[in-house]
This record gives sequence, structure tokens and C-alpha cells, in this order.
Amino acid sequence: MTHVYMFNELSVEKRHLAGGKGGTLAFLFQKGYVVPNGFVILPSAYKQDELTPEAWKQIKDCLAALRKDCGDASFAVRSSGLAEDSIAASFAGQFDTVLNLHLDDEIKEGIETVRHSRYSKEVQSYSDVKGIDGCHDMSVVVQIMVQAEISGVLFTANPVTVNRHEMSGNFVFGLGEDLVSGKVNPYTFTLDRTRSIQTVPKELERFAHQLLNLGKQLEKELKCPQDIEWAIADKRLYVLQSRPITTLIGYNPTTGEWNDSATGNFLWSNVNFGEAIPEVMTPLTWTVQREIYESWALLPGYPSSGNIGGRIYLNLSIYASIFHSLRRSKDHILRFLEGLLYTQLPEGVDIPIIKLPKLSMLLAMCNLVKMVYKQRQAQKTVSTFLKSNAQYCERMQAKIKASPTNNDLSLLWQRELLPHLKNTVWFVMSSVTQFSNNAMKLRREMTELVGADDADRLISGLSSSISIDVDSELLESLGPVLGISKIAAGQISRTDYLRRYGHRGPNEFELSVPRPAEDANWFDDQLNQFDTAPIDVEAILRKRQSEFEITWSRFETEYPRKAKSKLGQIKKIAAKGRIREAVRSEYVRDRWLARCIALRAGELTGLGEDIFFLTINELMDVLSGDQHVLKFISARKLTYQKYCALPAYPSVISGRFDPYEWTLNPNRRNDFFDAKSSNVKTNVEEPNTNTIVGSPGSAGRLEGIVRCLKSIAEGDQLQKGEILVTSQTDIAWTPLFPRACAIITDVGAPLSHAAVIARELGIPAVLGCGNAMMRLKTGDRVLVDGGRGIVVILGND
Repeated sequence: MTHVYMFNELSVEKRHLAGGKGGTLAFLFQKGYVVPNGFVILPSAYKQDELTPEAWKQIKDCLAALRKDCGDASFAVRSSGLAEDSIAASFAGQFDTVLNLHLDDEIKEGIETVRHSRYSKEVQSYSDVKGIDGCHDMSVVVQIMVQAEISGVLFTANPVTVNRHEMSGNFVFGLGEDLVSGKVNPYTFTLDRTRSIQTVPKELERFAHQLLNLGKQLEKELKCPQDIEWAIADKRLYVLQSRPITTLIGYNPTTGEWNDSATGNFLWSNVNFGEAIPEVMTPLTWTVQREIYESWALLPGYPSSGNIGGRIYLNLSIYASIFHSLRRSKDHILRFLEGLLYTQLPEGVDIPIIKLPKLSMLLAMCNLVKMVYKQRQAQKTVSTFLKSNAQYCERMQAKIKASPTNNDLSLLWQRELLPHLKNTVWFVMSSVTQFSNNAMKLRREMTELVGADDADRLISGLSSSISIDVDSELLESLGPVLGISKIAAGQISRTDYLRRYGHRGPNEFELSVPRPAEDANWFDDQLNQFDTAPIDVEAILRKRQSEFEITWSRFETEYPRKAKSKLGQIKKIAAKGRIREAVRSEYVRDRWLARCIALRAGELTGLGEDIFFLTINELMDVLSGDQHVLKFISARKLTYQKYCALPAYPSVISGRFDPYEWTLNPNRRNDFFDAKSSNVKTNVEEPNTNTIVGSPGSAGRLEGIVRCLKSIAEGDQLQKGEILVTSQTDIAWTPLFPRACAIITDVGAPLSHAAVIARELGIPAVLGCGNAMMRLKTGDRVLVDGGRGIVVILGND
């Protein structure tokens, strides 16, 4: 059995056994970086902390090979704990290091010294702070010593300010052990990523660009900000170690904690994402989402979307930085971002900007051109996609269920389903862009002519100008609303409903949640709710259609010369709106395939629903036989439960955000979080007033009694004629809409799917309030003004 591996021999499969330091050094050595040669001694080499005779023989063979290449070399013996230099913890300086060893007996003693250092009080204390098991298994690295003239540390991002624009570091003359252990005062330097000329101490000038390039390369290679130990000897720059900057890491694989707000100073928003994915995501859901949306990345090295405490957010700083580099004003950038979100950002909000070198801007422009091209290509073939996708998904589901082996399932995902999902997401992008751009423009024009309420009636009722008897012309999102009433009336069968809408349900982008078609009790629950408070949905739609006709007749009388062109624009937008909703429905059907893959993988591996607490890459690894990640599942499930117990986070976040600290703050704001200041103004009025301000969702003005619901599971509590108040809604909430006389949400935007359905049904809606659930309680009487986007608290009945 092999217990000792030279750097060039350590395989990918064995890398996790080599510890953080050993695995990284071997990887970088194999990639061609200037790493002093050496070998890794795995934990299997020891019996009760003593080297076995077999392992010692292998060590002596490796030493002989190194001496053959390097002559009379001296050696360094360093720790490589399995939890050391990882994303979760660095353990920097906690274990012993032994230097300048020559003889075999000296090296053996050094190996034993390093191995036994895992029992030190310092290591145990550090483990307690990090919440890591104090029983550390450890590999040991033996390396050729570099007789350094200069030794240093380089951080590829500022670990204190989270500034990703600059690299910072320290150095000393001679060996670097005193530097990393903090025993001497070092020289300091910074490197600016965007400047060709660096200001550094004279002794380091000739190596400044080499260090800058090394930092960029390692950060890209290792996929996160790095803490790099380096040395200069004989005019050559060596890499001695590279570890993640743990305070700037967005993911801890051991616990399953995600927080991309820690990776840099960015502005985040979940205004639109929050409706599509309203709840905390499992690791599998997030990583499938991230892999699909990989092609949306505008700036290399910066995520377009992120995971903050299990919830998905859009990185607005990416777009703001591109416009800033194009010399656009702050007002222009703000208007663009608000157009992107279809809602207002808090007044005075700070927008962190990424300094972009010319090459990054060039790459961003190239990526933007590719994105526009793919959207246009998708626009040309969307009708084919809508006609064929249901049959495609049916065939793929059958193929998934019939996959006999792990390898068959893995190949089906990688060769067929993942490429399909990456391709069809462009239909979503294209349809959203086409509808949103045209709808926003026409809404502004019509509001100037007839006011907000009439403009809303003319533009928002996307099914109003056509007969509601023609199912194919109705919005796809109306299907679940209308379908339940038709089943109750005996007009369609359950089989027909499931064929068309069985993939639509609560939290439908979350892979761990069963679809209605999988739940034998779902129909009975829906019909029981309908029987309790029966609603004539068709009558509501006919009333909306009548309102459209009356409003349009008035418009024709007042603006006869504009009537023909505006009617053409309204019909065009109605068609684009129907396409957008139909594409959304089919893409949800596509995502169901990813769930089917997970369920089949759970069957084949025996993991069952624990499979959802693996990332998609880990799932593929498990299918190929690598099961070392399974030990993390229980901790990840606990983290998931903790995230689910927290309230919904603010819809806009600037800077580093800790969801646990935020939750404990009794004075927290639910609409906006700024890491730098708590004094930024917002469009939400102060709590001592009786007004809550959000975004106009659907026009209309009425008074009523509030019903606050925390989740769709409480939907049976909503009584006919009450005002529905909740944090956020998705398609699963829409069957409740006809029962409500108005809708108020904390998260949402005027062009969200919930807003579209509310307008179709003529229900006043105020969205994106930020603190409605905090300020309102069931039984409160309020005035809802959907056209102005405000809620006035009148009292309690």
C-alpha cells in the first residue's frame, strides 16, 4: 500500500487525504508553478502516531529521489492537517514546522514532531473557536528548503477592508518563519490590480509585476482570494503555499454555510430573484442554479449572482461598474439599476464600484455581445421550444427513471440534461427582456396620456382583449388559478390539469420540494380550500375584460389619432407577456428534470433525500464512487434548518452581511442593509407614521382587513375579501389571489409574475414594501393604493 506520494504523483482522488497544504502544493506543482519539490505523507503511514516500517521505507525512497535531483539539499517538514489551509479554517501557525534538516534521522524526528503538534493547546483552542472537531488527522509535507533572500506573504484581496482592487502583503529578508509566526515587524506593500506602475519598497520593485501576476493566476486557479506564502532565491520567485483567505470565502463545505457578501464589497438585490426562489435553497438547488447561469457571467472573477445565507441575490455592482467605466453618471447608473429591478433603490444608497482595467472591460463587452446574440437566437426559436418541451421532458423523465447504473445517470446529466438547461435558460432571458423593455416604455407613454390607473388597466390585463374561453391565449400563469375552479366544476379532469400544470407549485425552483404531480394529496387540499371559499375566477376575468373595453373606448374617444398605433403596441406587449409566462412555465418543467436526476441518484446511492445536501459536482463524484463528502451532510442539514428559521433578509444589501447578527438586532431594517451605515434613507416611511411605501403592483384603491400569512401552508386561513399580506409570493400563491381583495408583499416588483397575475385579476397590489409583515398584523384595517404603491394604516377592527 502506498502511504507516501511525490508531488507529481498525487492523484485527484487522493488529494483530499493530503490535507490543505499538501493537496494544494501537489496541485500547483503539477500545474507548472515554481513550487519547491517534495512529497506528502498520508495519515495511513502512521500507527498510533508512529511511522510504520513500510511508510518509512517509502519516505527514504522519496528522499533519495529528491537528493538525486538536488544534491546536498536541506529539507523543511510542515504540517498538512486535513482541515488546515481549507476554506473553513487556515490553522496558520498553529502546527509545528521544522526547518533545515539534512540527515534521515533528523527528518524522521521532524516528521514525528510535526505530527504530534496536532495535540497542542493552541490547536485545540483554535478548533473550538472554529467549531471544528479537535481530533485532527494530519498528513505531513516534506519539501526541499529554499534558502530565501526575501520571504513574504501576499493577500490577493485586502482581508480587512474586503477591497478586491488591491493586493496587500508583507516581507522580510531571509527565511519567512518569523514573518508568518508574527515574531518580527515586516515591510509592507500594496499592488493595484488596475495600474501598470506599482508603488512598492525599492527592494521589491523588480518582482512587483511577477507577484501581481502570480496573485491573479493563483486566485483564478484556486477560485477564491488567496493568502500566498512566497520566497525569492537566486532571482527566482517561489510559491511556498497558497491558502484561501478564510474571511473572504463565500462557502464553507464542511457546514454548508454560504455568504457571498463576504467575498467583496458589492451591492446585492433579490427583488426579482426573491419571487422566483423565495425560500432558503439546498446546496444542490443553488449549485445547479449557479452552473446553469454560468454563461451569464459578465466580469471574469466576479459572480453575477450570489448566495447569502441560503438565499439568492443579484450582484448589482457588476452592472454599475461597467457603466462607471463607460463614464456614465451616478444618476444614469441608478436609473439603469432601478430599470433592471423594476423598482426604486433606497435613497442615498452607496453603490460599491469595482475598478476595471481595460482588459476586464473588453472581456465584459465581449460577454455582453454574446449574451445579446444568444437572446436573439432564442427569440427566433421560442415557438419551437414551447411546442416541443413538454414531450421532451416526458421522454427524459422516463429515461431518468430507467437509468440502471450510477454511470448511466451521470452521463445523462452531463451530456444531455445540463446542456439542455443551459440552452433553454436563454429563452427565459430573451422573453423577459422583450416583454420588460416594451412594457416599461409603453407604460410611461400611456401614464402621461391617461394617468397611472387607466394605463394599468390597458397594459396590464394581458388576457383582457381576448376571449377567456380560448385557453391557449390566456397567460400560462393563470392556468393553476383557473384550473382548480374548472376541476371543481367538472370541466377538466385531474389528468389534464397535471399534464399542463402538474410541475407548477410552491417554491418551484427548489429541487427538494415535490411538485403537485408527485403529491397524491395535493388536489384534495386545493379543492377543500376552494369549496370553503368558492370563487368564480371566470367572472373575475370577464369583469377585468369589461373594464379594459370601457377604458379603451374612453381612450379612443380622447385620442382618436393615437388609438390604432397604441392598440397595436398593447397587442404586441400582450403577446410578449404570454410568451414570457409560457417560457417560465416550461423552464420550471425543465428544472423538474434536475429534481428527477437527484431523486434517482438518491435511489441508486441509498442516500434518499440527503442527496439535496450535496452540491451538483459532489453528486457526480458520489455517483463515481467518491463518498468522502457524505460526512458533511448532517452539518449541512443543521445549517439549512438554521437558515430556514431566520426571517427573510433585506431585499437590498450593501457590503458584508451576517444574517445571524442582523436577526438579533431589535432595530433591524427589513428593506435595506448597509454594512457601512445605518442612516441611509429609504422609500419606506418611518415606523411612527401610518404609511408604508412600496412599488405600484396593480392599480386600484380600497379599504379592508389584513390577513398576514408567513407561508403558503397557512393559505386556508385567508378569508374571502381580506387583504393578503406576506413576505413574498410565487406561483403557488396565485390560487389564493381571487379570494383576496388586495395584496401586499415585502419583496416583489411591478413586472414580477405575482404582479402580472394580480393585474390580470384586477386586484390592487403594493409590492416590495420591505417591512409590511413587521408593521402589520392580522385584523388591521388599511387603505391600499396600488396605483401609487402605498398602504395607509387606519387602525384595528
